[in-house]
Amino acid sequence: MTDTQTLIENRPPSVATLFLERVEATPDADAYSYPVPAAAGGGSEEWRTLTWGQASKRVFFIAAGLMDLGVRPEERVAIASATRVEWILADLGILCGGAATTTVYPSTNADETAFILADSGSRVLIAEDAMQLAKAVERRGELPELAHVVVIDPAGAELGDDGWALSLADLEQRGAAYLEKNPDAVTKAVASQTRDQLATLIYTSGTTGRPKGVRLAQDAWSYMGRAIQAIDLLTDDDVQYLWLPLAHVFGKVLIAGHITVGGVVAVDGRVDKIIENLPVVRPTYMAAVPRIFEKVYNGVAAKARAGGGAKYAIFKWAAEIAREYGKVTQDNFRRTGTPSAPFGLAAKHAVADKLVYGKLREAFGGRLRACVSGSAALAPEIGYFFSGAGIHILEGYGLTESSAASFLNPGEAYRTGTVGKPFPGTEVRIAEDGEILLRGPGIMQGYHGLPEKTAEVLESDGWFHTGDIGELSPDGYLKITDRKKDLIKTSGGKYIAPAEVEGQFKAVCPFVSNVLVIGADRNFCSALLALDEPTILGWATENGLDGKPYADVVTSEQVRELIAGYVQRVNDGLQRWQQIKTFRVLPRDLDVEHGDLTPSLKLKRPVVEREFKDLIDDMYAGTREA
Repeated sequence: MTDTQTLIENRPPSVATLFLERVEATPDADAYSYPVPAAAGGGSEEWRTLTWGQASKRVFFIAAGLMDLGVRPEERVAIASATRVEWILADLGILCGGAATTTVYPSTNADETAFILADSGSRVLIAEDAMQLAKAVERRGELPELAHVVVIDPAGAELGDDGWALSLADLEQRGAAYLEKNPDAVTKAVASQTRDQLATLIYTSGTTGRPKGVRLAQDAWSYMGRAIQAIDLLTDDDVQYLWLPLAHVFGKVLIAGHITVGGVVAVDGRVDKIIENLPVVRPTYMAAVPRIFEKVYNGVAAKARAGGGAKYAIFKWAAEIAREYGKVTQDNFRRTGTPSAPFGLAAKHAVADKLVYGKLREAFGGRLRACVSGSAALAPEIGYFFSGAGIHILEGYGLTESSAASFLNPGEAYRTGTVGKPFPGTEVRIAEDGEILLRGPGIMQGYHGLPEKTAEVLESDGWFHTGDIGELSPDGYLKITDRKKDLIKTSGGKYIAPAEVEGQFKAVCPFVSNVLVIGADRNFCSALLALDEPTILGWATENGLDGKPYADVVTSEQVRELIAGYVQRVNDGLQRWQQIKTFRVLPRDLDVEHGDLTPSLKLKRPVVEREFKDLIDDMYAGTREA
């Protein structure tokens, strides 16, 4: 048996056990850093740290506090909060007490929050602040099983006098008192946990209808922690910057890896603080969704453009060198094991590194060893650009139903455009129709209270139908080609993968934020395009549209001509039936608030198509076979 097999097969039954093992191994090592607002009177934010020992003390207080509130094993405790250190401590407290965490995005409205709390049967809600508390208060009469709400930040919150709502500090005090009387309550709860005990209920945000609760067992997270350790993704010297929403499975799996391996996680879920935080945190490792890398690339391009023609010409030259260098070095590593480049290219790359790439790496903090990209496809041209610039993006793949991480590109041997190789212990096969099937310890138990929905995707022998189409290389690298349900079949009988065309457009057009390719049962393809507001307004300032609002800029003839040029560039590299014959620029960007995107920034195609039906109908009005 190999060391990897031993590590996986001898994993403990629960992630709670992994946490206790980590605390015992490195009690005095730093575990988390987190920002604290400046004190009254000004000054900058302060970053504080918690050691593993200090974290475990709070985790035990939370676990015991929940026991004191009457929460029993596998009963659900929901968390509705942005990413912050208290989210992690609360989650670990829930798990160490034997209960199960229900995750709720803080952006979820009161109606859907109430649905999740009711459907999960959550006994306690841990709410971030007064705003999250208000959602529960509004629907309290519909939630008879919700016995208590615990508020992390109670400033401005009306907790009442009936004990239904209390602060996190109050809960921890109750836990401390409970442990004085029952000192081994938490360790006993951890010791009694079994592999199949429910640990997490994550509601998929979905693109249509009510979300489904995905049941993930303790063993799923224990397996993920050990698998991340086995592939050497993280080391105990790493500083990881964690900003991803922890209500999403992608963020959640990073907690399991960190507990198993050690190191420090800098926690701050404020997306608008990412650029500001990077030079402060100076991470060695960071996970993100493709939209973040696209925004960084577009931002760098816009800054170069604003610097004048010469500066923008240098950037465009450097970007092409980066892409070529990334492709060549990856290809050479695949063939020879060395990421080498021809002398001429290497010389150009060295010049471009001094002019452009070095500054880009410094903006990321200057110590970044690797980034992981997941949740959606990263356009290969964006990936190659960062690869050539020395920022290595390891694309991965997984679903909520597979505990997030099923595939990941392996270190230096990563291949842009693929999602890498399966995690040790995870099996994969490609069905006759191209669908990717997975089996392994990370696969869900099923959808909560929905046996028929579970049976649609989970076979009796454990194979899970992902709904994604892909292909495996001879040496085991997986390439995702599209969602099975998103494949477009034109009225002419041609199949098109919209994500492929959309990815190519994002790679060539620095102004685009989101793209929706349309063409199902139509005689040609069209596209709805949403533009990134800061980037297009910067362009507008330089092109005679200064001072005009976003809605006027994106509907101007100048912008239409600008975008038409990029459409033509993309079309030049496509088959005739894939080409975008016409397009419309949307009057606003797509976002979570309008319901166009899921909280993990995935496009809700049916929602967008319904909202902008008039524009789609206009594109196809009076058309004939193309």
